[in-house]
Amino acid sequence: MATAQTKETTYIGVSKPRVDVREKVTGAAVYTDDIQFGAALLHARVKRSPHPHALIKKVDISKAKELPGVRVVVTGQDFPYFTGLYLKDRNIFARDRVRFVGEAVAGVAAITEEIAEQALDLIEVEYEVLPGVFDAVKGAEPGAPLLHPNLGDYEVPNFIFPVPDSNIANHFKVRKGDVETAFAEAATVVEHTFKVPHVQHVPIEPHIAIAQVDGDGNVTLWASSQSPFAQRNLIAKSLNIPESKVRVIAPLIGGGFGCKAGVTMETIPVAIAMKAGGHPVKFRLTREEEFYTNFVRQGLTAKVKVACDKNGKLTAIQNQMWWDGGGYTDYGVNITRAGGYSGTGPFNAPNIWVDSMCIYTNHPVGGAYRGFGMSEVHTGIVQVMSMLAEKAGVDFVDFLKMNVIQEGEKVLTGMTMHKTGIKDCIEKVAKEINWGVKDAPTAPNRKRGKGIAVMWKAPAMPPNAGSSALIKLNEDASVTVMVGGQEIGQGTFTAMAQIAAEAMGVPFESVKVKGPIDTQYSPYEWQTVASRLTWSMGNAVRNAAMDARHKILEVVAEAWGEDIENLDIKEGYVISYASEESISLKDIVVYGIPREGYNGWVGGPIVGSGSFMPSYVTGLDKETGQGDRAVVHYTTGAQAVDLEVDLDTGQLYIHRAVSAFDVGKAINPDLVRCQIEGGFVQGMSSAIFEEMRLVEGVMQNPSFVDYRIATTMDVPAKIDAYIVEAAQDDGPWGARGVGEHPMVPTIPCLANAIYDAIGVRVPNPPLSAEKVYLTMLDNGVVK
Repeated sequence: MATAQTKETTYIGVSKPRVDVREKVTGAAVYTDDIQFGAALLHARVKRSPHPHALIKKVDISKAKELPGVRVVVTGQDFPYFTGLYLKDRNIFARDRVRFVGEAVAGVAAITEEIAEQALDLIEVEYEVLPGVFDAVKGAEPGAPLLHPNLGDYEVPNFIFPVPDSNIANHFKVRKGDVETAFAEAATVVEHTFKVPHVQHVPIEPHIAIAQVDGDGNVTLWASSQSPFAQRNLIAKSLNIPESKVRVIAPLIGGGFGCKAGVTMETIPVAIAMKAGGHPVKFRLTREEEFYTNFVRQGLTAKVKVACDKNGKLTAIQNQMWWDGGGYTDYGVNITRAGGYSGTGPFNAPNIWVDSMCIYTNHPVGGAYRGFGMSEVHTGIVQVMSMLAEKAGVDFVDFLKMNVIQEGEKVLTGMTMHKTGIKDCIEKVAKEINWGVKDAPTAPNRKRGKGIAVMWKAPAMPPNAGSSALIKLNEDASVTVMVGGQEIGQGTFTAMAQIAAEAMGVPFESVKVKGPIDTQYSPYEWQTVASRLTWSMGNAVRNAAMDARHKILEVVAEAWGEDIENLDIKEGYVISYASEESISLKDIVVYGIPREGYNGWVGGPIVGSGSFMPSYVTGLDKETGQGDRAVVHYTTGAQAVDLEVDLDTGQLYIHRAVSAFDVGKAINPDLVRCQIEGGFVQGMSSAIFEEMRLVEGVMQNPSFVDYRIATTMDVPAKIDAYIVEAAQDDGPWGARGVGEHPMVPTIPCLANAIYDAIGVRVPNPPLSAEKVYLTMLDNGVVK
């Protein structure tokens, strides 16, 4: 085989061969980073804790440093700073103790990944094993082993409420009315405790990042990231360097679902690169590491009690939630907050009591996951409402329409509810599923049932999370849109192009949204989370487009001597309603327009800028959770399924799924339907198959062999998606987000349908065939 032609070139102080890519790909697997960085690239691996909770007595790295090919070895002693998005409770590498299996204790960078792995075996760590906390409810009790004795000293924003000298990292409360009296006087009361397990995001692309630090201390990070600007901020603070010296570049990513929000593993290659003398450092999580060393969806135990009067009208809701936050809760505390201010689900009652507590445990670290806690919250609250309706003798659809929140009513935190189409959503899915009609099963060994569920979700974010956008026009009248929000498969770049085209009056085909996101050049965006980009970044893009449009019209008005109010832009042409003149945007948006007789010029390159930040979100009282406006808005919806249960195996056969969501205004209806369909499938996967099996803090199923996710074979033959539009007052053309919401009601929807089919409730996911069958066996449904 012919060898590649090479020549020597200097690269960051080392000699690297430059290889012709076309010839190199004929050999071993070639990665883009190998081509970009060449032989200078170092590969990082991490020494991880085998214990869920232990003191670190000694870390000896001397043997690892002597291994040929090893360039850098670091420990927690090299980086004493704390980091975290909402609660600064963790170091880059553990310093005094480890708090979950897989926590990073030391890092190695070597010329190959294999050598780095060998070096890990040479690092000697002496531990003193401590008692662990493996149950959130028990962890919240007085006397439980304290995992963070210094909790009271951690830095937190003013809307997170840790309880010092406990494992309660955040305690969000809502107190409204008198629940005790309401329960005592109610016609019907139902109470039940629900448990939702940890699950993994399992993106097809695992976490990967490459960091490089130059001689002036400037950091460049290439990362698979939903949050490049948040990463820039957090990495700078965790390493005590200015934000201006940190640059994050985030190409398109292969799935996120929340696990690539905030900062998780990305600080590790940056920290190592700071000691690497200019070498770029690559760190890639293996699939096993992806399962339990990075963000997971938190587990939840929820004790829900509800009451109604003789007509089925809700009188009281009590929801006590213990969130299993894991060893660190820097992101998880805000999930707890979101669970608290949404703790009633989309239901209205005069008397409400909510406790939402984020508990430190010795489980993997909980973080953002599609739905941000709402799937977990709705698992209990919607099922218990179904139980209450049945006990009160009220049809569940009638019960829902009677008790869901409506425009003008006060939500649990005291905020006045905006316009919502939730009743339309309920009616749509109930009609489509033929609610109230008991259909015959398709086989004698099956039972058939229907279920319905409702949901709401607000963007969970700080009160001042902002967006910005830039719009540049080119000589050929094409439009370049620059944003800081990430494209993660949800179609946000398409939606932003549509918004820009509509606001400017140019053809959609002429608009391009440019990537990758680069904090050095892209305009600021808080994070690509919370289903907020269509609303927040969409407003920024619209404002930037309107700014560019106004500048163009000003130029033409001056050149033509016309009133700007008589001018418009249609299909890339400026037209005058007064003189009926028109002119193409080509050239004039860069070169301007000559004055009469070419006596000077008007205009010049057109660049539009726009930003958006909600200014009206208020703080909430620490003890009551009451305030004028807790959130920017709620997206609401409903879902229904028609399924069968196999009496011989417990397997579920979903014939049809129907979803309807109020999106305010669908900027791109096809993309909205895709989100609704995909959300149901992911919700179904987490409802039926997914569970991180944790024993004493150790995950028993960290691979796709034992961790089951839905495939195309599991998808129902018919999934229907319906769009309801009750316009949001501050959204672009009334739009609000719908990216996460379609998977929120799926667990209770399926659980309600199973109950309707077999007459026995299987309340806690996963609703696996084994669990369904054993429940039927235990309750005499089958023998």
